[in-house]
Amino acid sequence: FLFSDQDKSKTGTGVSQQPGANFSQNKILSNFPENSDDESVHSTLRKSLFKMPGYVYKNTEFKDSSMDVKEIDTYLNTSENMEEVRKEGLWRNNHHVPINKDSNFTLCTVNDGDIASKNGIKMKSFSNASEILDMTGTTGRKLEMLRAVTEIPTQFRSIFKEFPYFNYAQSKALDDLLYTDRNFVICAPTGSGKTVMFELAITRLLMEAPLPWLNIKVVYMAPIKALCSQRFDNWKEKFGPIGLSCKELTGDTVMDDLFEIHHAHIIITTPEKWDSMTRRWRDNSIVQLVRLFLIDEVHVVKDESRGATLEVVVSRMKTVQASLGRLENHDTVPPLRFVAVSATIPNAEDIAEWLSDSKMPAVCLKIDEDQRPVKLRKIVLGFPCSDNQTEFKFDLTLNYKIASIIQTYSEQKPALVFCATRKGVQQAASVLAKDAKFLLSTEQKQRLQRSANSLKDSKLRDLLMYGVAYHHAGMEISDRKIIEGTFTVGDLPVLFTTSTLAMGVNLPAHLVVIKSTMHYVGGVFQEYSETDILQMIGRAGRPQFDTTATAVIMTRWSTREKYIQMLNGADIIESSLHRHLVEHLNAEIVLHTVTDVTVALEWIRSTFLYIRALKNPTHYGFSSGLDKIGIEAKLQELCLKNLNDLSSFDLIRMDKDNNFKPTETGRLMAWYYIAFDTVKQFFTIKGTETLNELITMISNCAEFLDVKLRTNEKKILNTLNKDKDKITIRFPMEGKIKTREMKINCLIQAQLGCIPIQDFTLTQDTGRIFRNGLRVT
Repeated sequence: FLFSDQDKSKTGTGVSQQPGANFSQNKILSNFPENSDDESVHSTLRKSLFKMPGYVYKNTEFKDSSMDVKEIDTYLNTSENMEEVRKEGLWRNNHHVPINKDSNFTLCTVNDGDIASKNGIKMKSFSNASEILDMTGTTGRKLEMLRAVTEIPTQFRSIFKEFPYFNYAQSKALDDLLYTDRNFVICAPTGSGKTVMFELAITRLLMEAPLPWLNIKVVYMAPIKALCSQRFDNWKEKFGPIGLSCKELTGDTVMDDLFEIHHAHIIITTPEKWDSMTRRWRDNSIVQLVRLFLIDEVHVVKDESRGATLEVVVSRMKTVQASLGRLENHDTVPPLRFVAVSATIPNAEDIAEWLSDSKMPAVCLKIDEDQRPVKLRKIVLGFPCSDNQTEFKFDLTLNYKIASIIQTYSEQKPALVFCATRKGVQQAASVLAKDAKFLLSTEQKQRLQRSANSLKDSKLRDLLMYGVAYHHAGMEISDRKIIEGTFTVGDLPVLFTTSTLAMGVNLPAHLVVIKSTMHYVGGVFQEYSETDILQMIGRAGRPQFDTTATAVIMTRWSTREKYIQMLNGADIIESSLHRHLVEHLNAEIVLHTVTDVTVALEWIRSTFLYIRALKNPTHYGFSSGLDKIGIEAKLQELCLKNLNDLSSFDLIRMDKDNNFKPTETGRLMAWYYIAFDTVKQFFTIKGTETLNELITMISNCAEFLDVKLRTNEKKILNTLNKDKDKITIRFPMEGKIKTREMKINCLIQAQLGCIPIQDFTLTQDTGRIFRNGLRVT
């Protein structure tokens, strides 16, 4: 790695001039001739360079307190790692990806497009990693804890064919998952093999259920569509051969697919979709067939906007099950089992308490961070940011820090950098390509050239030859696939991407960098949710090549402590149901789950809100001195307030026996999943509105909150709105397009007016607006 011009003189020991931190680095750099693009030089370079030690600064002096010394652990070199693998008996899952032996990239800093004095460090090859692949670790002292796949009945063994033994966390959970029907909560760091735990629970169900498996339904619920797609592709392959069919049910699913769900054994869905589906099944017949309910990322229950939905869906499943038990003979109702997985949280027991049934408490298994198959080092870097510096400006300054972070932490292995916006991804990639140069082998260059030739995006084509690329949802799908391929095989040193793609595409890297903890949503900057952060960090560490990995979070100095807390799993999970109670109460009344005030309170008792309100009343606005009876009274009060709101808009009515009855409007609100605020807005309709006024009203609905107005779209939208030389929309708006609502209005009119839009992201947004718009209208 070469340093920028102020360091040209220092060839013996390099010192990174990153403003955040001053490292003294014991790295030996050697000189080589000027014409570094010449292939012969590259090979000489690789021969002549010292092998880089596998440790990172143990006794590092920090001149600036931008980083906590305790955050930085000592790296083990490869031979120590292998020793550790032997001792600990850790099994690596053998997913062999075709990695080329010569995936070594050397990074040199470049100044203004010229190459600085030529020094370099050899990038460590992946060949060491392949030795670790075959390490079985059977001699270790922990062997008695690792369970063999041969314990699984023969007909289901193919599900686990990728490895001979379960890892530590899976072995610990195996008895409860495979030999009991108890509800189960696993609290484990990302990357500890939780998918296998779900597969064990499915195997248990199949072992118990008689053939043919006609009436078995398993629901897998994950907070992100991309996670669902990944699980669907994976499970279709695994469970198809043994006779189970999978069906994906997310926001992108067409309603015609619903009849297929009647035939599917495994339904893969998001909380929102399962909520809207279960609201539609009057007879609840499918819901009653669900025998196993798998919840991925259950800590999402704390998410301000989406947590409430996850919570009511689980509570609804519990309530349906309980009412079935009351109606029929207990013995004939097959039990519903919950298995939930959460990131590291301090109050996993609360989740377990919530998922417990009346007969048996749920098992709560906590797996320590040090049991992660790939040890993950987490580092939080705080950077100074003046009060008058905008978020955009701060974000731009971080681009110039990336090269030094990659040099310090990447260990010459692939790095993934998450950026806040699509534009930011491209800017950061361009800065790195200008700032630094990777010395790639001839073979790598040839392979990158072949990939570059197939790309449609010319900017990306140029960057790829520098060993840098970007990847976001607004790109051509074919381009995305090519970039994913080059990164997966280890030819691409650095990939910049947006957080939305972190969730679904499995692109593991040795180093993950989160460049700024703010992202741009709906026209404003806001902090990433904890789920986003954990998902991004979860990409660090590739079990098949690494025994260690690093995640670096770059944030403002002022928020640094907060992220250190978050990474230590010190954030207690609270409910957010009290903020969205009105819509969910209405839905339960329409479904007849809640029929009167007593049942409403019983339903509240089945929620996570109830469990947390008893433990931390002040968070929910109740006074701290209250006992259980007092808190229940407060929850009843909250419930009654929401019921009165529904009643005042004639969404529910009371009959003479004080039972709740939904009205037609209330039924439509639940059926079409409409927000209470939207319904209130529709009550202002007089019937004399013009088409223009109706479009404006629809554009303001809460259902479109996830549509964002991006800076680079304004030009196209303004042309659509008003341009004397082009076809424009029927009802142009005053002034320039500057809000989300104006963008939505513009796109609705363009679509209805059959005006073609060439921009891929705007076409995507139009599709989303019309999918949601169908419900609203």
